[in-house]
Amino acid sequence: MAEPTAGMASGGMTAIRGPVLTYTGDPFEEDLAEVLDFEPDGVVVMSGGRIADCGPARRVLPTLPPGTPVTQYKDCVITAGFLDCHVHYPQTQIIAAHGEHLLDWLTRYAFVAEQQFADPEHAHAVARVFLRECLRNGITTCCVYCTVHPQSVDAFFEEAEKLGMRVIAGKVIMDRNAPARLLDTAQKAYEQSKALLHKWHGRGRLLYAITPRFAPTSTPGQLEAARALRREHPDAFVQTHVSENQGEVAWVKELFPERRGYLDVYDHYGLVGPRTILGHGVHLAEEELQRIHDAGAAVAHCPTSNEFLGSGLFDLGNAKQASRPVRVGCATDLGAGTTFSILATLGRAYETAQLKDFTLTAYQAYYLATRGTAQALHLEDKIGSIAPGMEADVIVIDLKSTPIIRFRMKYARDLEEALFIQMMMGDDRAVRATYVGGKLAYSRPELPAEE
Repeated sequence: MAEPTAGMASGGMTAIRGPVLTYTGDPFEEDLAEVLDFEPDGVVVMSGGRIADCGPARRVLPTLPPGTPVTQYKDCVITAGFLDCHVHYPQTQIIAAHGEHLLDWLTRYAFVAEQQFADPEHAHAVARVFLRECLRNGITTCCVYCTVHPQSVDAFFEEAEKLGMRVIAGKVIMDRNAPARLLDTAQKAYEQSKALLHKWHGRGRLLYAITPRFAPTSTPGQLEAARALRREHPDAFVQTHVSENQGEVAWVKELFPERRGYLDVYDHYGLVGPRTILGHGVHLAEEELQRIHDAGAAVAHCPTSNEFLGSGLFDLGNAKQASRPVRVGCATDLGAGTTFSILATLGRAYETAQLKDFTLTAYQAYYLATRGTAQALHLEDKIGSIAPGMEADVIVIDLKSTPIIRFRMKYARDLEEALFIQMMMGDDRAVRATYVGGKLAYSRPELPAEE
């Protein structure tokens, strides 16, 4: 990882130049011409952790203080940093664990790996690997599940704080249907989560999420404890899973027969509202989608994980239906998810949408990975866009990162096709640079020259 000093002027000002793409609104709901902001030759100026200015080079360059270095990126596009709104950092070590559907996969792989996070050294080591890979893939903000161990949360936040990243994370709470070494109690979940929330929420760029893993692993008493936390800390986030596969949905009905459906379990305990991120949502009923819309909650779309575990195909087109558009964020869901690459994740989101008779455009996809996920998190006033005053999390996408992409780009007709090529063929090599809080946090080594 590159030292975060390149391109810095005295006083901490950074200026980068190249084509700049951002959004001012939602292309799922509004006319694209009204919400797409593209400057073919733009400059983004970052200072004090925020974007100080951005716009056409002809206007911005003359305003820079004398001697300000400007890093120019050729054959690239500058965008807001990617956001990942549902991911398990402790599962980094079990990516590509073969086979099984969700419930068996949890037992065979996830729960086994997560027991190791009682060791703070192990937690720190995995957190460092996880965050390094995020930056290599242009992910500047992520919503993270830790484990039941408070030390796993401390380790993650400490490593993210060193990098100056805006992240959301929380201690998983579980008091049934999991290995004994991963269980807490309703009281312990409340006390430990509250202590971690007080320690980390709002500290710098760090935010806390109350994190019941999913309804089957929490008793009603523990969900009551989560409700108490949410009431006491309404500005905290809530993250959990919902309607990932049919077997899970049926199990929830057995465990909570008095509730109308899976979502109603969380709703009954006051956990559905703004800043609630519901992972997967593959099998949500129409009334549940309407409730999520009304509540201002969000669904985390995890296409690679949904396919890998055979959970089903999330209907993005239906979720964004104009009569009750649901907030939807982009998510890798490692380690059932199969890649850190948001570009690859967008490619799978496109393929999933095709199978559900909805054509996801490249412009909608890049919105989903930036401002769209920020909007899902109710953080669109801070991250997800390139505009003066926004936090300066910015990435540079190389449009010619591999020989075959370089060849294919010769035949790209316009910007939208160029972007589509990246999300169908690109991976971590396409991320040329990642800036976090205006500082260079990752710079990809130069690739071999074209033969």
